Amino acid sequence: MTTGTYNTTHEARAARPPREFSDFAWTPENATEAARLIALYPRAGSAIMPLLWLAQYQMGAQTGSAWLPVSVIEYVAGQIGMPYMRAYEVATFYSMYNLKPVGRYVVQVCGTTPCLLRGSDDIMKACKDKGLVKGGNTPDGLFTLAEVECLGACANAPMVQINDDNYEDLTYDSMTAILDALARGETPPTGSQIGRRASCPEGGLTSLLEVAS
Repeated sequence: MTTGTYNTTHEARAARPPREFSDFAWTPENATEAARLIALYPRAGSAIMPLLWLAQYQMGAQTGSAWLPVSVIEYVAGQIGMPYMRAYEVATFYSMYNLKPVGRYVVQVCGTTPCLLRGSDDIMKACKDKGLVKGGNTPDGLFTLAEVECLGACANAPMVQINDDNYEDLTYDSMTAILDALARGETPPTGSQIGRRASCPEGGLTSLLEVAS
């Protein structure tokens, strides 16, 4: 297992100084998706949230950092005829939107009571021991660390969300292994790290062992 802090240059694009991205435009695939999203609503402005999310994903794919520069917010607002400030209000209200560059992997450690009682401090320590700093990016642009409130997997605490995936039933060692795997460019198994299926009891089901016909 890797020890010490990460010095990898893997996906280091996110560490580069941000530029204006004034040439941002939808990819052909995302242009089609944007049109589909707009068509779902009676007023185009109602599509602002999924459009910002789509733009953030495109920025992540193109730069290695999923965030929303001002010029990208302006582009999305212009497409639906919304004043930039209205779109900016949405982007600043919801924590799902990043207004500054983040790492390729955004690690959100749940610190709410169930996770705290089950060892979230150990999970945060595993992150810090690998060089992650709460509220900041690693120098290589690979990781961003945040402590958040409930992520909705209390039965499998402690847990973290990394980008779109949950990792549950964590320990110091399993969290360290996940970070090591990501740093190597691997995709570690998501969900419970002790083999639990969904929120079933540890060790497997104790009732309803057969599916009713």
